[in-house]
Amino acid sequence: MSDESKPPEPPPQRAEDPCEASEKSRQAAELGRRATEEQRTAAECARNEAERFRRLAEDARELRDQQREALEMPRQERERLRQSREAARAAGEEARVAAETARHAAMEAVRVTAETLQAMLEHMKVVEEMRRTLRDIRDVNKLTSS
Repeated sequence: MSDESKPPEPPPQRAEDPCEASEKSRQAAELGRRATEEQRTAAECARNEAERFRRLAEDARELRDQQREALEMPRQERERLRQSREAARAAGEEARVAAETARHAAMEAVRVTAETLQAMLEHMKVVEEMRRTLRDIRDVNKLTSS
């Protein structure tokens, strides 16, 4: 094998000096602190966003409640009107029944009045017949007494 086909050898490792290790440790701690700070900032942003959504949801609930109340008033008014219509319909039905009863009573009164008038006419005819008979008897008596 040629030297060109061999993979390059890694540089020989040397022992870290304490200053370098301390610097790496400080850099790692700084990276950890930055990551923690970024996480804290992200968590704070998430809390702020959650609070904003909570307020939006509360506003939406209040608006929905207001709309429900606004819709409830016309519904109650419609119910009152329906009850009024039902009461008017019942009163109208009662008035119709009363009018029908009064009509029947008036028809019966007319029938009774007609029967009474017919009976009176019959009586008047009898009375008139009796008068004629009495006149005839008086006329006969006048003739016989003269």
